[in-house]
Order: sequence, then C-alpha cells, then structure tokens
Amino acid sequence: MKSSIYLKILLFIVGLIGFSIGIALLFFPITFEASAGIYLNENDFSLLSEIRSSGGTLIAFGIVIVTGAFKYSFTKISLQTAILQYFAYGFSRLYALIVDGVPSPTILNAAISEIAIGIICTGFYFKYKNELG
Repeated sequence: MKSSIYLKILLFIVGLIGFSIGIALLFFPITFEASAGIYLNENDFSLLSEIRSSGGTLIAFGIVIVTGAFKYSFTKISLQTAILQYFAYGFSRLYALIVDGVPSPTILNAAISEIAIGIICTGFYFKYKNELG
C-alpha cells in the first residue's frame, strides 16, 4: 500500500491552504491583512517586503506539500514540511499572544487552526512513518 487516500487528501488540502495564503500575502498583502483587521501603510515598503517574503515562502512550502499528494516519493517530506510549517506559525502566534497580548479573533482562530493542522499532520506522520520510509 503506497499511502492512504486520506493522507493524500490531507496533503492536498493543507498544501492548498498554505499556497493560497502565500498568494494573498505576496500579491495582495494590504487587502489580505485588512481582512484580519490589520491595516498596512502602502508606503511602508520594508514591512510590505517582510510580509511578501512570507507569502513567497508559503507558496514554496505549499507546492512541496501538495506535490506529496500526487508523487509518492515526496509524501514523507511533504508531511514533514506541513508539520513544521503549521506548528511554526501556530506556536509563533501563541508566543506573540503571551508577550504582546490577545490579537484579533481572526488571528486567534488562525493560531488555533494552525496548531490543529500541525497535530493532525503529526498524527498522520506517526501512523504512516514506517510505510513512508
């Protein structure tokens, strides 16, 4: 058995989420951030550069993760990438909550979702780690 259809669906969905958010951050940062109650100054080129670079990173990771849904040789690295990506974002937001205070509900929901996705991906990793090599 190569891998579960559920694992492939998971990789496709979580990769697509990361990829889509990456597209929004790279190409539409002002509009995307405004949807979370974050209002950027269009003349703050340094901050926009920082946000866009995160978008590019999410696009790249999203591509790696989605590839694992279709190419078996990428499945393990895709799952590991998903775990790292979602836990890194989720726990970084948790740290920010502790040191900076409670963010908007949108950001708080993102943190909860990211940690939940990280947990789900970790569960799949341990379930399929022997099969994935």
